[in-house]
Amino acid sequence: MKRIFVIISLLGAFLISNAQQPEDLSVNPYWTYNGDMTNALYQTIYDHAAGQIKERWSLVGELKSKSEWEERQAKTKKILAEIMGEFPAKTPLNPVVTGTLKGDGFTVEKLYFESRPGYYVTGALFLPAKAGRLPAILYVCGHTGNGFKGYQRNALNYVKKGFVVLAIDPIGQGERYQYFDADGKTYFHPDFEHSYPGTQAFVSGLSASHYFTWDGVRAVDYLISRKEVDPARIGITGRSGGGVQSATIAAVDDRILASAPECYITSYDKLMRSVGPQDAEQNWIHALKKGFDISDFIEVRAPKPTLLVFTTQDTIFSAQGARDVYSEAKKAFIAFGVPENLTKTEDDAGHASTPKNNMALHAFFQKHLNNPGDPKIEDVKLFTEEELRVTPTGQYMTSLKAPETMFSLNVKYSEEVLKKLQSEKQSDTYFYDDISCKAKSLAGYCEPVLSRDYIFSGRHWRGDIAIEKYLLKGTGNYYIPVLRLSTGQRNGKTILLMDDQGKASAAAQGGIAEKLVKKGYQVILPDMNGYGELDGGYTTGDATIYGIPLNVWYAGLLTHKSPLAIRVEDTKIIVDFIKTLGSPGPVTGIATGVLTSDLLHSAVINNEFAQIALINPLFSYQSIVLEKNYQPKYVMSTMPGVIGKYDIPDIVTAIYPLKICIINPVNSLDEMIDSSIFDRAFADAKKKYGSTPNFVAGFKENDVFSRLERWLD
Repeated sequence: MKRIFVIISLLGAFLISNAQQPEDLSVNPYWTYNGDMTNALYQTIYDHAAGQIKERWSLVGELKSKSEWEERQAKTKKILAEIMGEFPAKTPLNPVVTGTLKGDGFTVEKLYFESRPGYYVTGALFLPAKAGRLPAILYVCGHTGNGFKGYQRNALNYVKKGFVVLAIDPIGQGERYQYFDADGKTYFHPDFEHSYPGTQAFVSGLSASHYFTWDGVRAVDYLISRKEVDPARIGITGRSGGGVQSATIAAVDDRILASAPECYITSYDKLMRSVGPQDAEQNWIHALKKGFDISDFIEVRAPKPTLLVFTTQDTIFSAQGARDVYSEAKKAFIAFGVPENLTKTEDDAGHASTPKNNMALHAFFQKHLNNPGDPKIEDVKLFTEEELRVTPTGQYMTSLKAPETMFSLNVKYSEEVLKKLQSEKQSDTYFYDDISCKAKSLAGYCEPVLSRDYIFSGRHWRGDIAIEKYLLKGTGNYYIPVLRLSTGQRNGKTILLMDDQGKASAAAQGGIAEKLVKKGYQVILPDMNGYGELDGGYTTGDATIYGIPLNVWYAGLLTHKSPLAIRVEDTKIIVDFIKTLGSPGPVTGIATGVLTSDLLHSAVINNEFAQIALINPLFSYQSIVLEKNYQPKYVMSTMPGVIGKYDIPDIVTAIYPLKICIINPVNSLDEMIDSSIFDRAFADAKKKYGSTPNFVAGFKENDVFSRLERWLD
């Protein structure tokens, strides 16, 4: 009896431990050599980038003569105008000098000016004691919290060599922070200060670089307004983010004679294959699709003197990429007959300025701005940050009257865009009929290949619920993990459920999928690209904000292949898979959160659902650009310039008479909106649907499933 008791005890322990084991709803881990699924979204976009890069190489590689390069420059200038966005008319700078410091053989004027009305640029002008009109250097700084003050050693070395130097704070740095908490403290790193409002600019249809570059153009305006400056001898330099600004400002402002971007210039080929796209101002809408590469910033300047400054251990901007740019651009300078006007200096260091590179910079400007002297590095005495403070509080936002920010300027820009859209709606009879074509074009959608490469990957049971695992070949070189939930008691209807928390969340015991299955539905649960098992993984770089890898979205922006387009293509593959299961009934699409936008686009582009339901959907893209503290996760299902083409309510109008249910819509702050806001936004949709029961909405519903269940019945 004792032996039997032991056996029974062991069996009971086994059954208990087995029952307590959590369900494994993952699909990919078993398929060890089936590809890297963690970077599937970025890799798919990169594949498009690689093709675009090679296409440009083949075109530029054929250029030989001066006339051919001049034709290329004309094309590049046209592309630059498109990707930068039209600059505003120049307005009075209204410069104000707030204080003066005395140095050894020079003075420093602390100042600010308005690059646009109410948009203040803080900085300092370093003036040598020498008389006459002198060469000048615009120094634009990289991503330091204290702005130009952190780069004063460079400015002081130049002024000691007889250069006038204007050093300015980029927006979001130094005294130009934009985001403050209730206690008046800044709460963003400079990288976020750039990318957070910069992403809103993209959604509005304007590259973030537009704002940074224009500040530089106006800084040149200020320089040449000074009697101490020779307007024919203007140079520009800066490291890292300052290297970006040096490249862009010099490319669009012909008044700059000599340019020396430091620790930025690389090739898109090497950038995309390493850390990927970085801050918002380092990306341009559809640049790669238009055939533009970073090297074009250099080539468009030929034959003007240019020095490429980089380091061999830079982990952000590849040294090999810099060498590639130099080799390609050299051909342009050779064609112009001045190969000596493009030079490079590199040093064995990380992402930093080095003595060797600094001396090369000094010598470069001394030569090309006709200011000969010794390029050695001076031992200079630094000013304290307090001494260099420009504004009374140390921040223009709290010191100056009616200050503008990148956000506030972009709101004004967006409002003009939205006015034009509203006018188009009123005048274009076919506005809603055209939304499907607009969506395809804007997103970069392509018809997917329906290969039907499907892999059954196991089945287990949860009571009477069968949970089957599948892998479906996606639109790129990856597989979509899918769960199929069903019971023997089916009503003949299938639901495709896209959950932005991943399929495992939706399939959890007691969750929405289980409840639907118990009502007789067959439920298909995929992990859409960028979520769940395909959650992206690629979150390196400075543009990951609140855990959202905006740098992946920026890759889509560069290539004109949005993450949304990839997921809409995958949705068509998933619906095709459902057909192979022998499911005769219509497919209902249900999506939650961010993926509601993807489902809507699937409905308007492919028209493959009998009905759709949106749970916690963003109610309007406008909310992203008009709310200062928006949640960046909603950007992942948008495209650059979308607010000027259509909005979420417009898609709902366009899919009429498709049956649609909207439950607990939210704004970009993740706050549920009330019916009055919804009714205003969806006025055209409600008018289109009229009194039909095909358009219903529920607000602040506590029991989402009950609301959904009533709609499905």
